[in-house]
Amino acid sequence: MSDLPIELRLWRQFVAVAELLHFGRAAQRLHMTQPPLTQAIASLEAQLGIRLFDRTKRSVRLTPAGEALLPKALELLAIALALPAHARAAAAGESGRLRLAFVSTVGFELLPRWVRAFREACPGVELELIEATGDVQLQALDRGEVDAGFMLHSPGFEPGGGAKQARAGARRNSAALTPLTHLTIAREPLVVAVPDHHALASVPRLSLAAVLAEPLVIFPRRILPSVYDAIFGLYHGAGQSPQVAQEAIQMQTIVNLVSAGLGVAWVPESVRRFQRPGVVYRALGGPRGHAVPACETSLVWSSGVANPSLQRFIAFARAQYPPC
Repeated sequence: MSDLPIELRLWRQFVAVAELLHFGRAAQRLHMTQPPLTQAIASLEAQLGIRLFDRTKRSVRLTPAGEALLPKALELLAIALALPAHARAAAAGESGRLRLAFVSTVGFELLPRWVRAFREACPGVELELIEATGDVQLQALDRGEVDAGFMLHSPGFEPGGGAKQARAGARRNSAALTPLTHLTIAREPLVVAVPDHHALASVPRLSLAAVLAEPLVIFPRRILPSVYDAIFGLYHGAGQSPQVAQEAIQMQTIVNLVSAGLGVAWVPESVRRFQRPGVVYRALGGPRGHAVPACETSLVWSSGVANPSLQRFIAFARAQYPPC
C-alpha cells in the first residue's frame, strides 16, 4: 500500500467502471481498450491496499469499500473539473477574498448599499468587513492586514491626515510605509448634533456664534486629523478656542454623549441617519463669513497590491461615482 497521491486518471477509470459495472463498456467510455483498464484498476487497488470490485466472468460488483469510495471520487473529479474556471474567476477578481475596513459613518447608508450591489455583481468574492477608525486602518494597510478601507478626511487632504503630516509622523515609527492610493467617492458638509432639550434644538438653522459658545464633544485628533484641524480652524478663525467637554472615538458614541447633554458635536451630514433619541441635527445659517467645514469619504488602498478582487472592487467603486 502506498500513501503517495494517486493520479486523477486512475480515479476517472475507477468511476467509469463503478458506474457501468462493466469493464468493456467502461473502456469504451474512456476511449481505451479493456486490458489497460483492467491493469489500471488492479494498480489502484494495489496502491490502496484494498479490493474495490468483486469480479467474476459474468459480473462486476463494488465491494463495500468501493461503494464508500465512489461518492468521494466523484466529488474529487468535480472539483478537479471546476479548477480551471475557478482559476480564471480568481484572476479576473470574480472570486477570492476582500478585506474591507470602514469608518462608522460609511455604515449608515453607503456601505450596506455597496455591499449588496457588489455581492450581486461578484457573488464569488468573500467580503470580510472590519470597522476601524482611520488611524487603525492606516496601520492595518501598512501591515497588509486589510486590502482597502473607507476613510474620512477634509477636502484636499490625504486620508488619515493633512497633506502628508499623518504619514510623516507615523514614518518615525516605521522604516518604510506602504504608498497609498485613494478614490474620493463622496463629499458632505458637517452639521451640528444638539441635545433635543437644548434651546438651540428649537432653532431651524444655527448661527455660528451660538454653536461656538457651546461645550464641544469631539473625536481625538489622531482619529481624523484633517477634519479635527478644520473644526478647530473654524473656532480659531472666529477668535475663539473650543471648550472640549469630552472626546470619543466612534461617531455613534459622540452622538450618544450629545444626547446626554455633554455638549454639541460637529458630525458629517450622513450621521443624520443615526436617529438617536435625544438628539437633533442642525445646519448653520445666516451670514457666511466663515465657511462651514466639509468632509470627504475616500476608498483607500495600498499601491501595487495585486489582489484581483480588490481591483474588481475599485472598478466597481469608480462605476458608482465619478471621481470627485
